[in-house]
Amino acid sequence: MEDRIRIRSEEILSDDWAVLKKTVLDYRRRDGQWETQIRQTYDRGDGAVILPYDPERSTVLLVRQFRYPAYVTGHREPLIEACAGLLDEHDPETCIRKEAEEELGYRLKDVERLFAPYMSPGSVTERLWFFIARYSPADRISDGGGAPEEGEDIEVLEMPLDEALAGIYDGRIIDAKTIILIQHLKLNLIRA
Repeated sequence: MEDRIRIRSEEILSDDWAVLKKTVLDYRRRDGQWETQIRQTYDRGDGAVILPYDPERSTVLLVRQFRYPAYVTGHREPLIEACAGLLDEHDPETCIRKEAEEELGYRLKDVERLFAPYMSPGSVTERLWFFIARYSPADRISDGGGAPEEGEDIEVLEMPLDEALAGIYDGRIIDAKTIILIQHLKLNLIRA
């Protein structure tokens, strides 16, 4: 691709919680013609997400929290989501173990990395590292709830996997990363 892209200019539009950048570039199409494109990218760093499950009780751990972007677009309830966080200076596994302790109140032992897709590659640079892990009630170390100093007010939810799957179809669970993990877990438990 390097011979098909020429950056003309880059301008930082915002550098607050994340960096919003406007780029003007020339792109050589598959037919050989060059065209000028203007793109904006939103860079807040990469993240990680995990869905802990208890195979003995067929339950999963999720969180419920207020998300302003969902609220402002008409979703008036807090979102039900898988535990997630930004990598910051950590590798994906270290990050997600820390997030699980902070948000869920569980110290997870065997964490399995699944994949790391781009969630909205048309404008967001973030890759999200997906994990699953087994848990049991014995792994609980605190009440969880997030880090209040980071503005987190998180409710921990433990629910049967089948209820979580039903929540996708009845509209209670509308977060993409959570839908992917619940469906992945359900599909792979069926195959096992």
